[in-house]
Amino acid sequence: MSSLVKEDLEKKLFKPLSQNLYEFIEIEFSVQDRYYLCVSVTKKEEVKIIMVKHYRIGLDEKYEVTKKWSLNDLKMIDGKEADTDNPFFDLHFKKVYSLEAYSCASKYAFARTVNKLNHAYLKKDLQIVNFDSTYINDDSIWSSNNKDCLVLMRICFYASNLVCLSLCPLPL
Repeated sequence: MSSLVKEDLEKKLFKPLSQNLYEFIEIEFSVQDRYYLCVSVTKKEEVKIIMVKHYRIGLDEKYEVTKKWSLNDLKMIDGKEADTDNPFFDLHFKKVYSLEAYSCASKYAFARTVNKLNHAYLKKDLQIVNFDSTYINDDSIWSSNNKDCLVLMRICFYASNLVCLSLCPLPL
């Protein structure tokens, strides 16, 4: 499903704007409408963060840009709590935008993409706080191209360790 939405977003919104869409996540912004937070790169190699409203008119899918920021203006991404599994995060521009991702995994996917594009294009000191850095940095052993499975893989690893430890007899 998400690959179809990505193709549709690229075709109807980003290609006409001469931008390459790198990542998008669904965010909980309104009860009635669907919203996506997108990260794209322009032909001039500017990284943009764009909030897109998705709606239907009849059978036709429509996308409307509701907010647009430059990565250069982003001061910080605050994941709220690194130790809990929550989808909430803040984007700090001149104003702070509190957002809720569809899932914790998508929140991390967004932060990873922003971090990666920052290193590739801007190389500025972008603060990414209250995230587990193991999941954010590409140089970690938990790095994966399948970003949605990253958090689940780590949880399974910890769960298997707990099972093994619980089966070990305790010395008396």
